[in-house]
Amino acid sequence: MRYPDFLRTAVLLFAASATALAVVAIAGARGTDDTTLLYFAVGWWTVAAIAGGLMGRGETAARSTAKLLASARTTPLLPELQPGTILFNRLWWLLVFTVAAGAIAFVVPQVPTIAAGYALIYGLGWRRHSSAVIAVEERDGVRFYVEPNSPFKPTRLLRTPGFRKNEPSPMDVREPAAP
Repeated sequence: MRYPDFLRTAVLLFAASATALAVVAIAGARGTDDTTLLYFAVGWWTVAAIAGGLMGRGETAARSTAKLLASARTTPLLPELQPGTILFNRLWWLLVFTVAAGAIAFVVPQVPTIAAGYALIYGLGWRRHSSAVIAVEERDGVRFYVEPNSPFKPTRLLRTPGFRKNEPSPMDVREPAAP
């Protein structure tokens, strides 16, 4: 699976987790008629959205991804494309997090309320990482793929040959000489 595609999918899965947890938290709070929790939830989710938006700004996204891209192993062959397996191996903990926090919503609705905020922070914090990776791929003429490995080992990338994007610079376009 290409690394930018993995990052985009991860952002969507975090957003889905935050949405599901927010729905369950609201249902749990309404079940106990706890309007204070609803006001707290809206405030926490607003703070989480602002924090995630600040964490996912351009320069921060590029710096945090640089180490992983620099340590990518170079190979001339394309890896096996197993997107489902790679997503599950890398994001299994998000599934466990979402199910565990959502399961106790009607007993303790505060837990999915807080968990939805953290999922929101991660989703918004990672939203620009794929753009940074694509920019590096176009600049260097390579493609990055997530290497299939154990779910308990850190993520590793493979670097394969790709296509370089060549754009004309302002110096390439010159006015014709006057006769």
